[in-house]
Amino acid sequence: MRVAVVTESFLPHMNGVTGSVLQVLEHLERRGHEAFVVAPGAGREHPLAMPGRSVPSLPLPRYPAVRVAAPPVASISRALRAFRPDVVHLASPFVLGWQGLLAAEGMSVPSVAIYQTDVVAYTERYGLPHATALAAAHVRRLHRRATLTLAPSEAARGQLERLGVDRVSIWGRGVDGIRFAPHRRDEDWRARVVPGTARGEVIVGYVGRLAPEKQVEDLAVLGSLEGVRLVIVGDGPARPTLERLLPDAVFLGHLQGDELATAMASFDVFVHPGESETFGQTIQEAQASGVPVVATGRGGPLDLVRNSIDGWLYRPGDVADLRARVADLAGDAAKRRAFADAARSAVAGRTWESLGDALLSHYDRAGALHGIDRGARVRVWPRPDPAPVSSAPPLWRRYVALGDSITEGLCDTSRVPDGAYRGWADRLAQLLALAAPRAGGQAGAFQYANLAVRSRRVRHLVDEQLPACLALRPDLVSVLIGANDLVRGRVDVAAVADEVEIAVRRLRDSGADVLLGTVFLPDRAAAGVLARRFASFNARLRTIAAATGVILLDLEAVPELGRVELWADDRVHLRSRGHRLVAYRAAEALGVPDAEALADLDEALHLDEDLPVAGTWLRRDVLPWMWRRLRGRTAGDGIAAKQPFYLRIGPSDRRRSSLSQ
Repeated sequence: MRVAVVTESFLPHMNGVTGSVLQVLEHLERRGHEAFVVAPGAGREHPLAMPGRSVPSLPLPRYPAVRVAAPPVASISRALRAFRPDVVHLASPFVLGWQGLLAAEGMSVPSVAIYQTDVVAYTERYGLPHATALAAAHVRRLHRRATLTLAPSEAARGQLERLGVDRVSIWGRGVDGIRFAPHRRDEDWRARVVPGTARGEVIVGYVGRLAPEKQVEDLAVLGSLEGVRLVIVGDGPARPTLERLLPDAVFLGHLQGDELATAMASFDVFVHPGESETFGQTIQEAQASGVPVVATGRGGPLDLVRNSIDGWLYRPGDVADLRARVADLAGDAAKRRAFADAARSAVAGRTWESLGDALLSHYDRAGALHGIDRGARVRVWPRPDPAPVSSAPPLWRRYVALGDSITEGLCDTSRVPDGAYRGWADRLAQLLALAAPRAGGQAGAFQYANLAVRSRRVRHLVDEQLPACLALRPDLVSVLIGANDLVRGRVDVAAVADEVEIAVRRLRDSGADVLLGTVFLPDRAAAGVLARRFASFNARLRTIAAATGVILLDLEAVPELGRVELWADDRVHLRSRGHRLVAYRAAEALGVPDAEALADLDEALHLDEDLPVAGTWLRRDVLPWMWRRLRGRTAGDGIAAKQPFYLRIGPSDRRRSSLSQ
């Protein structure tokens, strides 16, 4: 794999962004991949010392160690085109990262944005209200255009999702458990830095940048704690102010490598007061060093510190609570040892090796999502995003399918009597029956009903199908509907989606699980006029799924469904092959074991017998449809649901086997 890394920060300035980029580069090299770095230059005396491009930059006012680079997009594009990347990795993107994103888009290459710096919180902390709004808008715009965003913690993911960013996954940070380890504790170092340790003084340490957003000034509340000495490791623009506010603290400046590891392990308690941290790498390093942590209960620390197990989380902004938590640990050596042991074990599996391999998997996923985006006629947020395959075995015994002609199975005549239709929901029911839980060693009876009727709209689902469904008391319901509403001359997409939400919430209130499907179109030029409606409707369905906790079957994220050969001669319904594809995608989403393997076997063994259809498409399909519309009728008038009551399906019923029919 060829990975282009565009980073806002790089050597010689060492911070969290630079550190994680270096770890990524080392992992790519170990795994045999090629990397190319685009980073701000710090003058000719500091070349990148690796394949890449150093771009002109300017030091940030009042913080010269941080450099800002904004070269023309064309300049970055030329460098990337010469490298020919498979994916563009955007490390903490904001200014240079935006240029890198535009370059990736111009080359049609997937991009993975690593959210690492809470710029919005920083502008708030620096008292720049107008800049805060601009920063939030830019973060939203950038991450919504990236193919995939990786957040370091659940708090960071929630923040991005509240901004309207989609496709956000969790990718944490690794910790060097060899460098940061309890055996690095050095009593000579402790006695040299804080002579009073011989008399039992407790060292409370902080490691990080000394800047307003880190809230190090909150540690002044620890000054009156008897027997406690504060040690500050780090540098930054706030250091002169902090030295005045914390006259009794020991300031060691910037440390790195083994020096930093020794200092970290030699602390008795580690404090982390910053409330705008997306992760908190130094917390992990303290834990790996066997040091209990006291951190604010906001942001990244929530994912790292287990309250009352390996540290304390104090109430954000409550410095009295901070003082009380530190005092608790400072006065109880046994508790410190217990917390330290728990902290060390908590980070045992958080190695850069495992995190690096997880990142490679995210690159692969970004490639798949990029393929979906390239096939989309329009882009609407939230974008299509196939849900991860469930690992939980199906536990349902009563399944009801709701919807229109697609769920009824129109045009799927695979090995059924004349005038009958099979459909994707029928195939899914058989797969679920095979995987249904067994009772007393025997296969339990699986029950299936299909209330879908052709030409039905969402209001019919709410008024007719939903009451009948609730009366059957199912534990699983599939809902795939909306296309008939969207093809009408005038339609309020939001209102149609709101009706779907009403149905979904009523089903959820009944205790049923819901499989909610998005609608889709064939890859035909004429379908393009409906593309924006369908995309907007599907985006709302994704929001509904997230809000109600239903299982999303995102069929818009299955590009194969658009292939013309999967659509019947009437051009608006699926052939048997199309229904099989939907059925197995649904089975995957529901966690049916080996669904993908069964799909491949089914495809290999199944011979479609699509009978020739007489007449032209215009006379056979279009004119009758127009005649019905003129008379205010639909193809579903007078049609009843094909399976209004439960049908029992047993795994041993060979006549209903999904592979033999």
